[in-house]
Amino acid sequence: MNQFTVPQFIEHKPKIVGPLTFGQFIYVAIPAGISFFLYFTVPFFIFVILAIALMSAGGILAFGNIKGMSLPTALKNFSAFSFAPKIYLWKKKTGPPPKFIERAVTPEEKMASPVPTIVGKSQLKDLSRKIDTGTK
Repeated sequence: MNQFTVPQFIEHKPKIVGPLTFGQFIYVAIPAGISFFLYFTVPFFIFVILAIALMSAGGILAFGNIKGMSLPTALKNFSAFSFAPKIYLWKKKTGPPPKFIERAVTPEEKMASPVPTIVGKSQLKDLSRKIDTGTK
Protein backbone atom coordinates (compact mmCIF):
# COMPACT_ATOMS: atom_id res chain seq x y z
CA MET A 1 0.00 0.00 0.00
CA ASN A 2 1.34 3.43 -0.94
CA GLN A 3 1.64 6.06 1.73
CA PHE A 4 1.23 9.68 0.82
CA THR A 5 2.53 12.66 2.71
CA VAL A 6 -0.11 15.14 3.76
CA PRO A 7 0.86 18.79 3.31
CA GLN A 8 1.08 20.51 6.69
CA PHE A 9 1.23 24.18 5.78
CA ILE A 10 -1.39 24.66 3.10
CA GLU A 11 -2.21 28.23 4.18
CA HIS A 12 0.81 29.72 2.42
CA LYS A 13 0.03 31.81 -0.62
CA PRO A 14 1.99 30.86 -3.73
CA LYS A 15 4.89 33.06 -4.78
CA ILE A 16 4.07 34.46 -8.21
CA VAL A 17 6.68 37.13 -8.91
CA GLY A 18 10.03 36.11 -7.41
CA PRO A 19 9.70 36.03 -3.62
CA LEU A 20 6.43 38.03 -3.71
CA THR A 21 2.85 36.85 -3.72
CA PHE A 22 0.46 38.42 -6.20
CA GLY A 23 -0.99 40.78 -3.59
CA GLN A 24 2.46 41.91 -2.43
CA PHE A 25 3.49 42.48 -6.03
CA ILE A 26 0.44 44.69 -6.63
CA TYR A 27 1.11 46.71 -3.45
CA VAL A 28 4.68 47.36 -4.63
CA ALA A 29 4.01 47.75 -8.37
CA ILE A 30 1.27 50.38 -8.16
CA PRO A 31 3.34 52.89 -6.12
CA ALA A 32 6.32 52.17 -8.41
CA GLY A 33 4.18 52.93 -11.48
CA ILE A 34 2.86 56.14 -9.95
CA SER A 35 6.41 57.15 -9.00
CA PHE A 36 7.56 56.48 -12.57
CA PHE A 37 4.79 58.72 -13.86
CA LEU A 38 5.65 61.45 -11.32
CA TYR A 39 9.31 61.38 -12.39
CA PHE A 40 8.32 62.86 -15.75
CA THR A 41 5.62 65.27 -14.54
CA VAL A 42 6.77 67.01 -11.34
CA PRO A 43 10.01 68.69 -10.27
CA PHE A 44 12.70 66.34 -8.96
CA PHE A 45 12.51 67.48 -5.32
CA ILE A 46 8.74 66.86 -5.15
CA PHE A 47 9.22 63.57 -6.99
CA VAL A 48 11.69 62.34 -4.36
CA ILE A 49 9.35 63.20 -1.47
CA LEU A 50 6.30 61.64 -3.13
CA ALA A 51 8.20 58.56 -4.30
CA ILE A 52 9.56 57.90 -0.80
CA ALA A 53 6.06 58.30 0.69
CA LEU A 54 4.39 56.09 -1.95
CA MET A 55 7.00 53.33 -1.83
CA SER A 56 6.95 53.34 1.98
CA ALA A 57 3.17 53.00 2.01
CA GLY A 58 3.33 50.22 -0.59
CA GLY A 59 6.05 48.37 1.34
CA ILE A 60 4.13 48.62 4.60
CA LEU A 61 0.95 47.35 2.93
CA ALA A 62 2.83 44.51 1.23
CA PHE A 63 4.94 43.29 4.15
CA GLY A 64 3.33 44.70 7.31
CA ASN A 65 1.75 42.34 9.84
CA ILE A 66 -0.31 43.04 12.93
CA LYS A 67 -0.64 40.04 15.27
CA GLY A 68 -0.26 37.58 12.41
CA MET A 69 -2.69 39.34 10.04
CA SER A 70 -1.61 41.18 6.95
CA LEU A 71 -1.98 44.94 7.21
CA PRO A 72 -4.71 45.21 4.51
CA THR A 73 -6.76 42.57 6.36
CA ALA A 74 -6.27 44.40 9.67
CA LEU A 75 -7.29 47.71 8.08
CA LYS A 76 -10.36 46.09 6.50
CA ASN A 77 -11.40 44.61 9.85
CA PHE A 78 -10.77 47.92 11.62
CA SER A 79 -12.88 49.90 9.16
CA ALA A 80 -15.68 47.31 9.21
CA PHE A 81 -15.76 47.47 13.01
CA SER A 82 -15.53 51.27 13.11
CA PHE A 83 -18.40 51.93 10.73
CA ALA A 84 -20.72 49.12 11.83
CA PRO A 85 -23.57 50.07 14.17
CA LYS A 86 -22.82 49.21 17.79
CA ILE A 87 -26.02 50.24 19.56
CA TYR A 88 -28.49 47.45 20.02
CA LEU A 89 -31.86 48.69 21.23
CA TRP A 90 -34.59 46.55 22.63
CA LYS A 91 -37.85 47.44 20.97
CA LYS A 92 -40.90 46.73 23.05
CA LYS A 93 -43.59 44.95 21.11
CA THR A 94 -46.71 47.02 20.87
CA GLY A 95 -49.93 45.19 21.40
CA PRO A 96 -52.25 44.07 24.13
CA PRO A 97 -50.63 42.75 27.28
CA PRO A 98 -50.85 39.02 27.93
CA LYS A 99 -53.91 37.94 29.86
CA PHE A 100 -53.55 35.89 33.01
CA ILE A 101 -56.22 33.42 33.82
CA GLU A 102 -56.96 33.17 37.52
CA ARG A 103 -58.19 29.83 38.75
CA ALA A 104 -60.65 29.64 41.56
CA VAL A 105 -59.26 27.80 44.59
CA THR A 106 -61.63 25.44 46.31
CA PRO A 107 -61.89 25.33 50.10
CA GLU A 108 -60.46 21.80 50.11
CA GLU A 109 -57.31 23.05 48.36
CA LYS A 110 -56.99 25.84 50.90
CA MET A 111 -57.13 23.35 53.74
CA ALA A 112 -54.72 20.91 52.06
CA SER A 113 -52.04 23.49 51.32
CA PRO A 114 -49.40 23.71 54.01
CA VAL A 115 -49.40 27.01 55.83
CA PRO A 116 -45.92 28.20 56.72
CA THR A 117 -45.37 28.63 60.42
CA ILE A 118 -43.73 31.77 61.67
CA VAL A 119 -40.83 31.18 63.95
CA GLY A 120 -41.02 33.35 67.03
CA LYS A 121 -38.14 35.02 68.84
CA SER A 122 -38.16 32.48 71.63
CA GLN A 123 -37.76 29.62 69.18
CA LEU A 124 -34.90 31.46 67.44
CA LYS A 125 -33.12 31.99 70.77
CA ASP A 126 -33.61 28.33 71.61
CA LEU A 127 -32.25 27.27 68.21
CA SER A 128 -29.29 29.66 68.57
CA ARG A 129 -28.50 28.23 72.02
CA LYS A 130 -28.63 24.66 70.67
CA ILE A 131 -26.28 25.53 67.82
CA ASP A 132 -23.84 27.32 70.11
CA THR A 133 -23.70 24.50 72.65
CA GLY A 134 -23.87 21.70 70.12
CA THR A 135 -26.81 19.98 71.84
CA LYS A 136 -29.82 18.47 70.13
